[in-house]
Order: sequence, then structure tokens, then C-alpha cells
Amino acid sequence: MPSTATAEAGPERLAQATELRRRTLAWGRAGETVGLVPTMGALHAGHLALVRAARRQCARVVVSIFVNPLQFGEGEDYRRYPRDLSGDLARLGAEGVDACYCPAPEAMYPEGFATRVAVSGMARLGEVAARPGHFEGVATVVTKLFAATGPCRAYFGEKDAQQVALVQRLARDLDLGVEVVVLPVVRDPDGLALSSRNRLLSAAGRRSALCLWRALAAAREAFASGARSAPRLARVAAAVVQQEPGAELDYAAVVDAADLSRAQRAEPGSRLLLAARVEGVRLIDTGLLRPEPGGQG
Repeated sequence: MPSTATAEAGPERLAQATELRRRTLAWGRAGETVGLVPTMGALHAGHLALVRAARRQCARVVVSIFVNPLQFGEGEDYRRYPRDLSGDLARLGAEGVDACYCPAPEAMYPEGFATRVAVSGMARLGEVAARPGHFEGVATVVTKLFAATGPCRAYFGEKDAQQVALVQRLARDLDLGVEVVVLPVVRDPDGLALSSRNRLLSAAGRRSALCLWRALAAAREAFASGARSAPRLARVAAAVVQQEPGAELDYAAVVDAADLSRAQRAEPGSRLLLAARVEGVRLIDTGLLRPEPGGQG
């Protein structure tokens, strides 16, 4: 059964897990597959690429919009994080999304909420090392989203590579009946990876943020020239960010493609993880150490 959402009406808004569960159970009984796109809102073309993939592959599409307080640490940008629910709903209506699950924080985490989900075995580097407690918050909210949605395909972007690895392990270890679908990084024509946080940058800040793309390009060039020491390739990338006056490097690491553990020797397909702050805005990027068609990835 095709989507009944229209650009004018927009997707059906759901505020409670019980509402979402009733809707997806009804679709399941009708034999309709469900695609879930978890987001924190302030939607951009990267999110819409996930929505369109879900639309192609599933009979019904749900997009969640929830800025998850559990994954923000002390001093991070929870209150500053961009929010644009009315604009998001209009975009989702134009894409034919069936339902938007947008719970309030008190609905997601009611008084007395005391459960956290921890996924062990994540390498202590990159986001895991830089943001203590972040992935526990991610695992908790994703588990709740998967529980409310039920069996589905869930769509994530490759830019959050460590988050993707965590979600894949979570879905597999807990037998949640969720197929995790991963799509490539979506970039602006100049190479900047799309992020909701890009909205917080000035024009000058956005130019500074391009150092992440240049850092990835420099590491790829060094790799193509024969460099295989992972620490050296990470230093090549780090130097590019450190040379940008408007950016403050958080980390640069080359990791194994299979488990995202720190690599000593880079191989075709090894992954570079990057993070930096520009105008106080924390940005991440990633890519494989091999040429990518169209410069993506």
C-alpha cells in the first residue's frame, strides 16, 4: 500500500511509543515492511537520502525526531543543538513519509527512568574516548526506538561510523529483528560533510570546517603514494586541521575497517576518523583510505 502522506498534510505525528507501536503493528499485520530513519531533526540532504532509500525499499517509512539528552555530556551543545520541527515536517511530507515520531523528553524518559544500555567491546578511541557516556546514551535511545517500532529496516549514515558499528552490534546481540542499512557520507560540492551542526557556523566558520575534507584528502594522497603506517597517516590528517587557524583538532585516528580498532598498518579500506571544533561547534568526518567515486565517503 503506497504512502498516504502528502506535502500539504505532512506525516502523521506520533508522540508516544504506544502510538508508534500500534501503527507499525497494523502495518505489519497488513504485510507492509517498515523503514525507520532515526534523527535528531534539523534535517538536511543527508537525512533525506536515508528517507529516500527507506521509501524505495519499504512500504512504510517512519522518521523519528528526538534530540536525545542522554548522549550529550556536560558542557556539550544540547540546548544549542539546531531544532526546526515545522520545517522538518514539511520536508518529510514532501518525501511521502508516513509517520514522524517526535516524543518529548519526558515521554521518552519519564520520572523514575533508571535504565541504561551499554555495549561493550568498543575500542577506546575516537568518539568513545572523546565523549564518555555518549554511546551509552545512543544505545539507550536506539533500543527504545527499535522497541517502539518493532521489526524494521533502520537507516543510518556512514559519517557516524562508530555509532553505526554500535547500532549494528546492538541489533545483532539483542535479536531485535532490525536490519541496519548504512548509506555513504553525503557532502556538499566542496566536500564538507553534511551535518545539522553546520547551521551553527558562520560563513568563515564553514570555510574553516573544510579542513576536515582537506585532511581526509591529504591522508588518502599519502596512502596512494605508498604510506602504510597508520599513525603516520593520522598525523598527516591531524597536521592539516592543526594548520587551520579557525579549527581545533579533537582527534585523528586510522582504524581497522572490520572492527574500528586502532590500526598500526593501513590497508585498502582502512578508515580515517576525524573530529574538530570550529567556532565551538563539534564536527566529525570519516572516509576510507582509497579513492572514492565522486570524492564521496
